[in-house]
Amino acid sequence: MSPKSRLYTLVKAWKNKPFQEVRDACSESWLSLGPEEIAEQQSWSKRQAISHEPIFNLKGTKLTGTLYRPLLEAKDLQLLRLLMEGLDTIAFWHRSGRSISGVLPIPFHTLSSKNHVDAFIDLILNSRLPVGSLILGLQHLSDTKLTPDSEEGLSRIRRLGVGIHLLDFTATPEEVNLIEKFRLEGIHLTLPHFRNQELPTLLISQIQSAGTKIYASHLTLVHDLENAKRLQADYCYGGLMMPPVSRHQIFHINDSRIAKAIFSLHSHNNLNQNGDK
Repeated sequence: MSPKSRLYTLVKAWKNKPFQEVRDACSESWLSLGPEEIAEQQSWSKRQAISHEPIFNLKGTKLTGTLYRPLLEAKDLQLLRLLMEGLDTIAFWHRSGRSISGVLPIPFHTLSSKNHVDAFIDLILNSRLPVGSLILGLQHLSDTKLTPDSEEGLSRIRRLGVGIHLLDFTATPEEVNLIEKFRLEGIHLTLPHFRNQELPTLLISQIQSAGTKIYASHLTLVHDLENAKRLQADYCYGGLMMPPVSRHQIFHINDSRIAKAIFSLHSHNNLNQNGDK
């Protein structure tokens, strides 16, 4: 079969089955792709996964960071691979001129393992990310207790200049002790948990006064946003603000759904007498 007829067959197949057939055709030797190029094409689609949850300021007018969702449910065997992918994404944004910090969740119990901590440190150092661009989010603290091993692991990571957040804050004494002892940069409150109970406003004020930022998470109802304002949260994220997106879609995001809706209602205030912005 001549190269011209093969090209015709490829185009026809692409028209009928865009994704499957093009991927199959890319493995043909006539395209002269090496193993590295083929691996890059196969991983490209994985990097388009809807994995990054945008984090905004309280008003929703500025994108301040993201949460890498695949790590929330990661098993221990998947942890290092997903952490590497999260680091690669943050580095990709920085290389492309968009300085976006990323929160990468890890289970708290892994800090007790020297092997895990050594691997975390190697990955972080090899990423060569600027200080402040990487945040590790500790989760499942209620399933584990603070031990000398976990304190040592956390201290070693802190010495790298990595930000530490506490996810799913529930105001237990162990959590408050951890925040005060290590001066964590942020805590994340799951606001749907507080729809039918009193908000810990006094405790949150004390934590904020010590310099810890408040992240209101899982905002899905307007009531959640009202609670976030009542707590004077610094940052918000959830479906109400914007659902998760791919790493490439992050480049096109500046403000949230809420901010866009408000702007659409008051956009006439930004017009001059000629009707121009």
